[in-house]
Amino acid sequence: MRLVVVTALALLLLCPSAALSAGPSYVAQGGLGVLSHDGKHRFVAVSTGGGTAIERVAVRGGAVSGWATLDGEWGIPQPTMRPGRLEGLTRDGRQLVVGSVGSGYPTKCAVIRTRDLRVDYRFELAGSFAYDALSPDGKTLYLTQYVDQDNTSHYVVRAYDLEHGRLLPGRIADKAQKSWVMTGFATTRTTSDDGRWVYTLFMRPGGYPFVHALDTVGGVAHCIGLPWTGDQGPLMRMRMTLTDDGSKLVLNRGTGEGWLAIDAGTWRITHAQAASSGFAWRWPLVGVSALALVAAAALLARRRANAHEEALPQPL
Repeated sequence: MRLVVVTALALLLLCPSAALSAGPSYVAQGGLGVLSHDGKHRFVAVSTGGGTAIERVAVRGGAVSGWATLDGEWGIPQPTMRPGRLEGLTRDGRQLVVGSVGSGYPTKCAVIRTRDLRVDYRFELAGSFAYDALSPDGKTLYLTQYVDQDNTSHYVVRAYDLEHGRLLPGRIADKAQKSWVMTGFATTRTTSDDGRWVYTLFMRPGGYPFVHALDTVGGVAHCIGLPWTGDQGPLMRMRMTLTDDGSKLVLNRGTGEGWLAIDAGTWRITHAQAASSGFAWRWPLVGVSALALVAAAALLARRRANAHEEALPQPL
Protein backbone atom coordinates (compact mmCIF):
# COMPACT_ATOMS: atom_id res chain seq x y z
CA MET A 1 0.00 0.00 0.00
CA ARG A 2 1.26 3.46 -0.88
CA LEU A 3 1.07 6.00 1.92
CA VAL A 4 1.04 9.40 0.32
CA VAL A 5 2.54 11.15 3.31
CA VAL A 6 5.52 10.27 5.48
CA THR A 7 4.04 8.75 8.59
CA ALA A 8 5.42 8.72 12.08
CA LEU A 9 5.95 4.96 11.74
CA ALA A 10 8.23 5.47 8.74
CA LEU A 11 10.22 8.10 10.60
CA LEU A 12 10.61 5.80 13.57
CA LEU A 13 11.97 3.05 11.35
CA LEU A 14 14.22 5.25 9.25
CA CYS A 15 15.47 7.69 11.85
CA PRO A 16 14.64 6.93 15.48
CA SER A 17 15.95 10.28 16.65
CA ALA A 18 13.94 12.35 14.15
CA ALA A 19 11.03 14.51 15.23
CA LEU A 20 7.75 12.69 14.74
CA SER A 21 5.49 14.12 12.07
CA ALA A 22 2.37 12.31 10.99
CA GLY A 23 1.15 15.19 8.89
CA PRO A 24 -2.46 16.29 8.43
CA SER A 25 -3.18 14.25 5.29
CA TYR A 26 -3.26 10.73 6.64
CA VAL A 27 -4.63 8.83 3.66
CA ALA A 28 -3.54 5.90 1.52
CA GLN A 29 -3.49 4.98 -2.16
CA GLY A 30 -3.15 1.51 -3.65
CA GLY A 31 -2.87 -1.64 -1.59
CA LEU A 32 -5.96 -3.55 -0.49
CA GLY A 33 -8.01 -0.44 0.21
CA VAL A 34 -11.03 -0.61 2.54
CA LEU A 35 -13.29 -3.68 2.57
CA SER A 36 -17.01 -3.27 1.92
CA HIS A 37 -19.34 -4.39 4.69
CA ASP A 38 -20.57 -7.39 2.71
CA GLY A 39 -16.97 -8.51 2.16
CA LYS A 40 -17.40 -8.73 -1.61
CA HIS A 41 -15.52 -5.62 -2.71
CA ARG A 42 -12.69 -3.33 -1.77
CA PHE A 43 -12.53 0.38 -2.48
CA VAL A 44 -9.06 1.46 -3.54
CA ALA A 45 -7.70 4.91 -4.40
CA VAL A 46 -5.46 4.80 -7.47
CA SER A 47 -3.48 7.77 -8.81
CA THR A 48 -4.08 8.36 -12.51
CA GLY A 49 -1.58 11.18 -13.04
CA GLY A 50 -3.24 14.48 -12.26
CA GLY A 51 -6.29 12.73 -10.89
CA THR A 52 -7.47 9.84 -8.72
CA ALA A 53 -9.78 6.90 -9.40
CA ILE A 54 -11.67 5.44 -6.44
CA GLU A 55 -12.12 1.90 -7.74
CA ARG A 56 -14.50 -0.83 -6.63
CA VAL A 57 -12.57 -4.09 -6.90
CA ALA A 58 -14.05 -7.57 -6.45
CA VAL A 59 -12.40 -9.57 -3.68
CA ARG A 60 -12.74 -12.74 -5.76
CA GLY A 61 -11.04 -12.37 -9.09
CA GLY A 62 -9.99 -8.74 -8.71
CA ALA A 63 -12.33 -7.37 -11.40
CA VAL A 64 -12.90 -3.61 -11.33
CA SER A 65 -16.65 -3.05 -11.50
CA GLY A 66 -16.63 0.74 -11.42
CA TRP A 67 -14.81 3.85 -10.35
CA ALA A 68 -15.25 7.49 -9.40
CA THR A 69 -12.85 10.02 -10.90
CA LEU A 70 -11.62 13.00 -8.89
CA ASP A 71 -9.29 15.78 -9.97
CA GLY A 72 -6.10 15.93 -7.93
CA GLU A 73 -4.66 13.43 -5.48
CA TRP A 74 -7.04 11.70 -3.07
CA GLY A 75 -6.86 8.72 -0.74
CA ILE A 76 -8.75 6.40 1.60
CA PRO A 77 -8.59 7.60 5.23
CA GLN A 78 -6.05 5.84 7.44
CA PRO A 79 -6.46 7.40 10.90
CA THR A 80 -3.82 5.29 12.66
CA MET A 81 -0.29 4.17 11.94
CA ARG A 82 -1.38 0.53 11.90
CA PRO A 83 -0.69 -0.73 8.35
CA GLY A 84 -3.84 -1.57 6.45
CA ARG A 85 -6.21 0.00 8.96
CA LEU A 86 -8.34 1.97 6.49
CA GLU A 87 -11.70 3.57 7.19
CA GLY A 88 -14.19 6.00 5.68
CA LEU A 89 -17.25 3.81 5.06
CA THR A 90 -20.53 4.74 6.71
CA ARG A 91 -22.02 2.05 8.93
CA ASP A 92 -24.69 1.16 6.35
CA GLY A 93 -21.97 0.87 3.70
CA ARG A 94 -23.73 3.22 1.30
CA GLN A 95 -21.19 6.04 1.34
CA LEU A 96 -17.42 6.42 1.42
CA VAL A 97 -15.59 9.50 2.67
CA VAL A 98 -12.23 10.24 1.04
CA GLY A 99 -9.71 13.00 1.65
CA SER A 100 -7.26 15.03 -0.39
CA VAL A 101 -3.53 14.40 -0.27
CA GLY A 102 -1.05 16.88 1.10
CA SER A 103 -0.85 19.44 3.87
CA GLY A 104 -1.81 22.48 1.80
CA TYR A 105 -4.90 24.56 2.46
CA PRO A 106 -7.76 24.07 2.09
CA THR A 107 -8.43 20.48 3.13
CA LYS A 108 -10.75 18.75 0.68
CA CYS A 109 -13.19 15.94 1.38
CA ALA A 110 -15.60 14.05 -0.84
CA VAL A 111 -18.52 11.72 -0.14
CA ILE A 112 -19.00 8.95 -2.72
CA ARG A 113 -21.98 6.61 -3.12
CA THR A 114 -20.74 3.04 -3.11
CA ARG A 115 -23.67 1.72 -5.18
CA ASP A 116 -22.93 3.63 -8.38
CA LEU A 117 -19.67 5.40 -7.41
CA ARG A 118 -21.11 8.85 -7.95
CA VAL A 119 -19.77 11.77 -5.94
CA ASP A 120 -22.60 12.93 -3.68
CA TYR A 121 -20.83 16.14 -2.80
CA ARG A 122 -17.49 17.69 -1.93
CA PHE A 123 -16.52 20.29 0.60
CA GLU A 124 -13.47 22.26 1.62
CA LEU A 125 -12.22 23.31 5.03
CA ALA A 126 -9.97 26.29 5.68
CA GLY A 127 -7.12 24.66 7.58
CA SER A 128 -5.39 21.32 8.06
CA PHE A 129 -7.85 18.55 8.83
CA ALA A 130 -7.83 14.75 8.67
CA TYR A 131 -10.49 12.05 8.98
CA ASP A 132 -11.02 10.66 12.47
CA ALA A 133 -14.37 8.82 12.63
CA LEU A 134 -18.01 8.67 11.54
CA SER A 135 -21.16 8.52 13.65
CA PRO A 136 -23.24 5.32 13.21
CA ASP A 137 -25.94 7.17 11.25
CA GLY A 138 -23.35 8.66 8.89
CA LYS A 139 -24.51 12.22 9.58
CA THR A 140 -21.51 13.43 11.58
CA LEU A 141 -17.90 13.31 10.43
CA TYR A 142 -15.26 13.71 13.12
CA LEU A 143 -12.00 15.35 12.08
CA THR A 144 -8.68 16.10 13.67
CA GLN A 145 -7.69 19.71 13.11
CA TYR A 146 -3.98 20.46 13.25
CA VAL A 147 -3.67 23.81 14.98
CA ASP A 148 0.11 24.21 15.10
CA GLN A 149 2.05 24.34 11.84
CA ASP A 150 5.30 23.71 13.70
CA ASN A 151 3.98 20.73 15.65
CA THR A 152 1.72 18.36 13.73
CA SER A 153 1.26 16.16 16.79
CA HIS A 154 -0.88 18.91 18.35
CA TYR A 155 -4.50 18.97 17.27
CA VAL A 156 -8.11 19.25 18.35
CA VAL A 157 -11.10 17.09 17.39
CA ARG A 158 -13.91 18.79 15.47
CA ALA A 159 -17.30 17.67 14.19
CA TYR A 160 -18.66 18.29 10.69
CA ASP A 161 -22.40 18.08 10.04
CA LEU A 162 -22.62 16.11 6.78
CA GLU A 163 -26.40 16.48 6.63
CA HIS A 164 -26.28 20.30 6.58
CA GLY A 165 -22.76 20.77 5.26
CA ARG A 166 -21.19 22.80 8.05
CA LEU A 167 -18.33 22.60 10.50
CA LEU A 168 -19.78 22.70 13.99
CA PRO A 169 -18.38 25.28 16.42
CA GLY A 170 -16.18 24.28 19.31
CA ARG A 171 -14.08 21.19 19.78
CA ILE A 172 -14.83 17.68 20.97
CA ALA A 173 -12.99 17.53 24.26
CA ASP A 174 -12.92 15.78 27.60
CA LYS A 175 -15.10 18.06 29.72
CA ALA A 176 -13.86 16.41 32.89
CA GLN A 177 -10.25 17.20 31.99
CA LYS A 178 -10.40 20.66 30.41
CA SER A 179 -6.65 21.15 30.73
CA TRP A 180 -5.88 18.03 28.67
CA VAL A 181 -3.88 18.92 25.56
CA MET A 182 -4.32 16.59 22.59
CA THR A 183 -0.84 15.68 21.39
CA GLY A 184 0.50 12.40 20.10
CA PHE A 185 0.22 9.88 17.28
CA ALA A 186 -2.52 7.29 16.83
CA THR A 187 -1.14 3.75 16.69
CA THR A 188 -4.21 1.51 16.74
CA ARG A 189 -7.92 1.56 17.53
CA THR A 190 -11.06 -0.48 18.01
CA THR A 191 -14.77 0.31 17.78
CA SER A 192 -17.80 -0.85 19.74
CA ASP A 193 -20.19 -3.21 17.95
CA ASP A 194 -22.82 -0.50 17.53
CA GLY A 195 -20.25 1.92 16.11
CA ARG A 196 -20.86 4.51 18.80
CA TRP A 197 -17.56 4.41 20.66
CA VAL A 198 -14.22 4.67 18.91
CA TYR A 199 -11.18 3.91 21.08
CA THR A 200 -7.79 5.05 19.81
CA LEU A 201 -4.40 4.42 21.39
CA PHE A 202 -1.95 7.32 21.17
CA MET A 203 1.77 7.32 21.80
CA ARG A 204 2.90 10.61 23.28
CA PRO A 205 6.66 11.27 23.16
CA GLY A 206 7.70 13.24 26.19
CA GLY A 207 4.53 12.38 28.10
CA TYR A 208 2.20 9.56 29.01
CA PRO A 209 0.47 7.60 26.25
CA PHE A 210 -3.30 7.61 26.39
CA VAL A 211 -6.50 6.13 24.99
CA HIS A 212 -8.91 8.57 23.36
CA ALA A 213 -12.48 7.37 23.81
CA LEU A 214 -14.77 9.18 21.35
CA ASP A 215 -18.54 9.01 21.68
CA THR A 216 -19.60 9.57 18.08
CA VAL A 217 -23.28 9.86 19.06
CA GLY A 218 -23.03 12.18 22.04
CA GLY A 219 -20.17 14.19 20.57
CA VAL A 220 -17.98 13.94 23.67
CA ALA A 221 -14.64 12.35 24.43
CA HIS A 222 -12.59 11.05 27.33
CA CYS A 223 -8.82 10.67 27.58
CA ILE A 224 -7.36 7.90 29.74
CA GLY A 225 -3.69 8.32 30.60
CA LEU A 226 -1.73 5.06 30.72
CA PRO A 227 1.04 4.15 33.19
CA TRP A 228 4.00 3.87 30.83
CA THR A 229 7.60 5.01 31.22
CA GLY A 230 10.55 4.92 28.85
CA ASP A 231 10.60 4.18 25.14
CA GLN A 232 7.09 4.14 23.65
CA GLY A 233 8.13 2.24 20.53
CA PRO A 234 6.50 -1.00 21.78
CA LEU A 235 3.12 0.77 21.68
CA MET A 236 3.28 0.41 17.90
CA ARG A 237 2.74 -3.33 18.36
CA MET A 238 0.00 -3.02 20.97
CA ARG A 239 -3.42 -4.49 20.23
CA MET A 240 -6.77 -3.30 21.59
CA THR A 241 -9.95 -5.35 21.82
CA LEU A 242 -13.29 -5.08 23.57
CA THR A 243 -14.67 -7.86 25.70
CA ASP A 244 -17.70 -9.64 24.25
CA ASP A 245 -20.14 -7.52 26.26
CA GLY A 246 -18.27 -4.31 25.42
CA SER A 247 -17.77 -3.45 29.09
CA LYS A 248 -13.98 -3.49 29.07
CA LEU A 249 -11.27 -2.39 26.70
CA VAL A 250 -8.28 -4.72 26.79
CA LEU A 251 -4.76 -3.75 25.73
CA ASN A 252 -2.43 -6.59 24.80
CA ARG A 253 1.26 -6.40 24.05
CA GLY A 254 2.60 -7.48 20.65
CA THR A 255 3.52 -10.83 22.19
CA GLY A 256 -0.13 -11.42 23.06
CA GLU A 257 0.50 -10.88 26.77
CA GLY A 258 -2.26 -8.93 28.50
CA TRP A 259 -1.27 -5.51 29.80
CA LEU A 260 -4.18 -3.35 30.96
CA ALA A 261 -7.97 -3.36 30.98
CA ILE A 262 -10.08 -0.21 31.03
CA ASP A 263 -13.66 -0.19 32.29
CA ALA A 264 -15.74 1.38 29.50
CA GLY A 265 -18.14 2.91 32.01
CA THR A 266 -15.90 4.27 34.76
CA TRP A 267 -12.55 4.40 32.85
CA ARG A 268 -10.93 2.60 35.78
CA ILE A 269 -7.70 0.81 34.84
CA THR A 270 -6.95 -2.71 36.07
CA HIS A 271 -4.60 -5.47 35.05
CA ALA A 272 -5.64 -7.10 31.79
CA GLN A 273 -5.64 -10.66 33.17
CA ALA A 274 -8.77 -9.81 35.14
CA ALA A 275 -10.67 -9.01 31.95
CA SER A 276 -8.79 -10.69 29.12
CA SER A 277 -11.98 -12.35 27.91
CA GLY A 278 -15.61 -11.41 27.80
CA PHE A 279 -16.58 -14.95 28.83
CA ALA A 280 -16.11 -16.28 32.34
CA TRP A 281 -14.31 -19.55 31.60
CA ARG A 282 -13.70 -20.54 35.21
CA TRP A 283 -17.22 -21.74 35.98
CA PRO A 284 -17.70 -23.81 32.82
CA LEU A 285 -14.32 -25.42 33.49
CA VAL A 286 -15.40 -26.23 37.04
CA GLY A 287 -18.55 -27.81 35.62
CA VAL A 288 -16.60 -29.83 33.08
CA SER A 289 -14.22 -31.02 35.79
CA ALA A 290 -17.11 -32.08 37.99
CA LEU A 291 -18.71 -34.02 35.14
CA ALA A 292 -15.39 -35.70 34.44
CA LEU A 293 -15.10 -36.78 38.08
CA VAL A 294 -18.65 -38.16 38.05
CA ALA A 295 -17.97 -40.07 34.83
CA ALA A 296 -14.71 -41.47 36.23
CA ALA A 297 -16.45 -42.59 39.43
CA ALA A 298 -19.22 -44.27 37.43
CA LEU A 299 -16.66 -46.09 35.26
CA LEU A 300 -14.74 -47.29 38.31
CA ALA A 301 -17.95 -48.56 39.94
CA ARG A 302 -18.88 -50.45 36.76
CA ARG A 303 -15.44 -52.09 36.56
CA ARG A 304 -15.68 -53.19 40.19
CA ALA A 305 -19.14 -54.64 39.58
CA ASN A 306 -17.88 -56.57 36.54
CA ALA A 307 -14.92 -57.89 38.51
CA HIS A 308 -17.25 -59.03 41.33
CA GLU A 309 -19.52 -60.85 38.88
CA GLU A 310 -16.55 -62.67 37.34
CA ALA A 311 -15.44 -63.81 40.82
CA LEU A 312 -18.85 -65.48 41.60
CA PRO A 313 -19.24 -69.26 41.01
CA GLN A 314 -20.66 -69.90 37.56
CA PRO A 315 -23.65 -72.27 37.19
CA LEU A 316 -22.96 -75.75 35.72
